[in-house]
Amino acid sequence: MKDVKSVAVSRIPGQRWYTPYLFPIPALVLFGVFFAWPAVTALQLSFTDYDGVSPPVFTGLDNFVKILDDGRFWTALRNSLVFLVGLFPLLVVIPLPLAVLINQKLPGIKTFRMLYYLPVVTSMVAVAVAWNYVFHQQGVVNWLLTGFGILDEPIQYLLDPVWALPALILVEGWKNMGVYMMIYLAGLQTIPSDLYEAAKIDGANAWHRMRRITVPLMVPYIAVAITMAMLDAMQAFTTVFVMTQGGPQDATLMLGYYIWSEAFEKYDMGYASAVGLVLWILLIVMALLNYRLTSGKKDGR
Repeated sequence: MKDVKSVAVSRIPGQRWYTPYLFPIPALVLFGVFFAWPAVTALQLSFTDYDGVSPPVFTGLDNFVKILDDGRFWTALRNSLVFLVGLFPLLVVIPLPLAVLINQKLPGIKTFRMLYYLPVVTSMVAVAVAWNYVFHQQGVVNWLLTGFGILDEPIQYLLDPVWALPALILVEGWKNMGVYMMIYLAGLQTIPSDLYEAAKIDGANAWHRMRRITVPLMVPYIAVAITMAMLDAMQAFTTVFVMTQGGPQDATLMLGYYIWSEAFEKYDMGYASAVGLVLWILLIVMALLNYRLTSGKKDGR
């Protein structure tokens, strides 16, 4: 007996066998123009000496050899990894209990959700400019710390090699924490409430429910959060560009800003493409490692 739906569809006037294949074409064109073509071009330029004006000159592996001897590249890589480690608790750990909190049916919880998500929809440039004033020598942070006697004199945070990078970590984490909280919230709403009710009957307190039910079932969402945090941290640019320009003394120089600087300040497009390729490979390795670790936990191993 033929399927009624398939017979009906086959009789639609003007339909051709290739019609379903036409729908993905716009997305494929956008993918090719804005991702595939630039990626292939960058890969080609990474093996050349190119200033953006003169024709590229093939140099083989010279750009990659230069990376090995480039102290600023290793400084940028180290700062990016420190930036990632600093962002990890702000973007991966803290948003989970916050998501558990806003998942409760409490008075005013919708308003709290809106206020907590507000920094996400605010321009990163505007956020960075505002935090510049917060970290100023006469800003709110110094006013509070000196007022409570914690500091004897104000600190110029963004001009201090010790404090500049932690300041950027705080700004980036504050700006993006709401995104990760909403990811976790979506995951929490997929967990059956029967599991929590059964755990309560068995005498499990809030900590045990979080440890034995919430965290294990949220592993796929935690994996997504870790991957997104790695991408955000290793490609950070706007915060650095607006607040520190990689200073002081390269204390906040990170790979995203370093690639831009080499390409558009020094006009060494070939070398910038090579560094970008190294960053791309590094992100793939980190994502695969994260997948291996989290998939093992998800499967119960």
